[in-house]
Amino acid sequence: MLKIGDFARRSQVSVDTLRHYDSLGLLKPAEVDPFTGYRYYAFHQLRRLNRILALKDLGLSLDQIGLMLEDEVSAEQLKGMLKLKRAEIEERIEEEHERVARVEARLRQIEMEANMPNHEVVIKNVQSQLVAGLRRKMPSYDLLPLYGELNGYLMEQGIAPSGPVTLWHDESMGKNGLDSEATIALQARIPGTETVKIYELAAGCMASTMHNGSFDRLKEAYAAIQAWIDANGYRKTGPAREIYLYYPTEGPLRNDDESYVTEIQFPVEKIS
Repeated sequence: MLKIGDFARRSQVSVDTLRHYDSLGLLKPAEVDPFTGYRYYAFHQLRRLNRILALKDLGLSLDQIGLMLEDEVSAEQLKGMLKLKRAEIEERIEEEHERVARVEARLRQIEMEANMPNHEVVIKNVQSQLVAGLRRKMPSYDLLPLYGELNGYLMEQGIAPSGPVTLWHDESMGKNGLDSEATIALQARIPGTETVKIYELAAGCMASTMHNGSFDRLKEAYAAIQAWIDANGYRKTGPAREIYLYYPTEGPLRNDDESYVTEIQFPVEKIS
């Protein structure tokens, strides 16, 4: 569970915004302390918040978003609402043109899938982060050996492992393996080695989506974010990042565990 301030920082919205969404019934806290009134949110609620932000980014009102989240809206009804919004946007000045393109992309997606997508994609700006990284060609997508080696080194330095982020420098398996990098967030700089590099993971503009479910189904999230990038006039400028927001800490990791929450990010830039 996350305190409201931690949830706000994770999702890059303000605490006041979360309180407002609570008051409207759009995003209720998972728990409220009956004595202090403190709000607590669950990791899986990041996906619902992502949906609210994505629909709001299309220019839909919070009342319309509330109807979409709580009622079964047909594909035809949703298309009609978005076409109306498109007509409104086209009457505005030049700064609204990019929003028109995003609505067009969503309409095409609805026409192909006939329903709401399982993975919403939003653009966010992330700050740089000091990390320890271990990069190697791996024979499979299983990076537990790589993280084991990296975590072992960090423990030797007296640092408890936290904040794992995987970088996929290749999008497919090459003849020498998959160019993979395990990274762990650091609070302060430590000595590196020939294999463990200490560096700043770059800040930048990211296309981001949240995946609630098993690692076996991560390909669904990657397909969704790639389709969004192509449809909205962006291009990738760096390796994919997998950020493991929630996974059980007891027992072995299982690729088919549906309780996981993973964020996928791609550094992107707008195609001029």
